[in-house]
Amino acid sequence: MDMTMKRKKKAKRGWKTEVKKNWPLYVLLIPSIVCVLVFSYAPMGGIYMAFLDYKPWLGMLGSEFIGMENFIKIFQFPESYQAIINTLIISIWKIVLGLIFPIFVALLLNEVRQTGIKKGIQTLVYLPHFLSWITVVGMMKDILGLDGIVNHLMTKIGIEPIFFLGEADLFRQIAIGSDLWKSFGFGMIVYLAAIANIDPNLYEAAEMDGASRLKQTIHVTIPGMLPMVIVMATLSLGNVLNAGFDQIYNLYSPLTYSTGDIIDTYVYRQSLLNGQYSFGTAVGLFKSLIGLILTVISYKIAYKIAGYRIF
Repeated sequence: MDMTMKRKKKAKRGWKTEVKKNWPLYVLLIPSIVCVLVFSYAPMGGIYMAFLDYKPWLGMLGSEFIGMENFIKIFQFPESYQAIINTLIISIWKIVLGLIFPIFVALLLNEVRQTGIKKGIQTLVYLPHFLSWITVVGMMKDILGLDGIVNHLMTKIGIEPIFFLGEADLFRQIAIGSDLWKSFGFGMIVYLAAIANIDPNLYEAAEMDGASRLKQTIHVTIPGMLPMVIVMATLSLGNVLNAGFDQIYNLYSPLTYSTGDIIDTYVYRQSLLNGQYSFGTAVGLFKSLIGLILTVISYKIAYKIAGYRIF
């Protein structure tokens, strides 16, 4: 008992000494903590709206409590089903191609021996990652719009112009392709870093055994990248219901709602534009809960398979 008390007193003295020593750093943390509390935690009180028949003029305390009715409506409206289906299709394709394509490009770029050319390609490929979706969508409209470059070239060779951004059948392909172009550079850098950490002795041993560059890639490079690939793949599971609000909102139109309307844009329209605040909150909460479950599962898988751990 005395030893326990001594440990507690020692830990308390150590904590006080730490605070006295680094108090300026703790003071610098205060604005960040306040911002997190105000903008991340305080708005979570609005979740209660999902269980109400919310009327703005009555407020949350005066609106009628209706329990799970808003959540039941999610599975009654065909628009909700379509938004969920569109979200799954777009996000799954983004995840799959966002894993495969960067790996392929990283393997190709790893074979480039000219350092200047290699760094130049890395910079060009990584640059779109820093562009906002407003900028990217503006570029796409200049390229794929009715008066865009593609239709201008098609008219020159006698082909009728196509309204690419207004075709529901083409919307998903355009959304997935543009997201891949914008974001695969980041994944490529991650995989190049994983390749750089592979022991060079493994390549030397493979070369001494007569392995060609292709066989070295198959038997040394890819297995060396595999832990990082597993981590990236499992962590991507948490984003299955995140198809990219910024991109879709700036890219879609009423003509493409049938294939382009995702959960986030559906919530935006239902709550802020149509005034169905309770229903929109319920859809958003449903998505967040599913995303939380998938994130927890993905972290457990990443830790079990690759030993990856955040907390």
